[in-house]
Amino acid sequence: MDRETRVHAERHFRGLRDGVPGGGGTPGRVAFIQAPETFSYADFFRGFLLPNLPCVFSRAFTEAWGSRRRWVTPAGKPDLDHLLRKYGDALVPVANCGVREYNSNPKEYMVLRDYISYWKDYIQRGYSSPRGCLYLKDWHLCRDSSAEDVFILPVYFSSDWLNEFWDALDVDDYRFVYAGPTGTWSPFHADIFCSFSWSVNICGRKKWLLFPPGQEEALRDCHGGLPYDVTSMLQHCSPPLEIIQEAGEMVFVPSGWHHQVHNLDDTISINHNWVNGCNLASMWHFLQRELCAVQQEISEWRDSMPEWHHHCQVIMKSCSGINFEEFYHFLKVIAERRLLVLKQGAERASEHDPDTGLGLQQAAFDISRLTEVLASVIAHPDFQRVDTGAFSPQPLELLRQLEEAMAAVAEL
Repeated sequence: MDRETRVHAERHFRGLRDGVPGGGGTPGRVAFIQAPETFSYADFFRGFLLPNLPCVFSRAFTEAWGSRRRWVTPAGKPDLDHLLRKYGDALVPVANCGVREYNSNPKEYMVLRDYISYWKDYIQRGYSSPRGCLYLKDWHLCRDSSAEDVFILPVYFSSDWLNEFWDALDVDDYRFVYAGPTGTWSPFHADIFCSFSWSVNICGRKKWLLFPPGQEEALRDCHGGLPYDVTSMLQHCSPPLEIIQEAGEMVFVPSGWHHQVHNLDDTISINHNWVNGCNLASMWHFLQRELCAVQQEISEWRDSMPEWHHHCQVIMKSCSGINFEEFYHFLKVIAERRLLVLKQGAERASEHDPDTGLGLQQAAFDISRLTEVLASVIAHPDFQRVDTGAFSPQPLELLRQLEEAMAAVAEL
């Protein structure tokens, strides 16, 4: 990130009420980015991250990926035999697209060789099977030490706090492989924690239906629920943005945009969820809404249940994967890493920093966003009920460090 982009971004967030980006309006079409050599990180940051708008990158951006060379046959189909040889013993999660479970599909775990056997049989049967329409989803292949040079992280997505945090803990990540035959699909949803996502088709084509934040409200039923399959509801809302994603192309899905995705061919894709300073406030607002939903659900026990507020946080984590305590830990890990970049970066300010991927100006921008959101967290009444006795540093001390760093980098 250059200084001009950082100053522009900080001015942008100062002008936002509550610091939460919206959908940037509804564009008439989704922008298509053709050439890597003419499209910079600053172009993406200003044109799509800040206004929270989708775009599609051409296959030229992924030409060097190992998966595009090794996972695809000369005919452009998934090379199932290569995957079988390389990863046949891997245990993978598989969803049944033909069965609705709430607003999703039930999952089971299968050995990859069994799923590939199913997939081949499914094709031979004319894309039908008594076992249903099975879709390999959310495979954490990148955590497998045997993984090849599957992909090269595009610089546009390298400020990725979510995976940086989980990598630091070495317990999880939000990097996934999806693979399935023609007709597999993902029901209507918005991504976890109001994260951004990017998705690359290694082979095959996908059809995306994208809805800017707020447009999904017209689709809620009388109980406030969203549809499972939005294609049956399109007459009740403004037309979604539609993308036909070709092999090799990369789709950027902005924060809070609901979407539904259909595989038009036998398809393999690589997908990441990610959070950074641009949608951190959106993640924080999402968590507040999640806690309010839990509190409302068990409100009748508020007076009779000892430590009711603590139990709300426990339930929230079990439902959402994170609660206020872990969100503070997330902020702390990223903050300490950015403070270290600033401390070490004075003498090498122009260098490309391997920790943040985008250098000293990016770290300074990140500090500004962390400061604003952490101050909001500390002021929240439900965070004030969290036992922070074992936190190190204490929240107010971390905020002080960030505010001091903000003052020091003002003239960077």
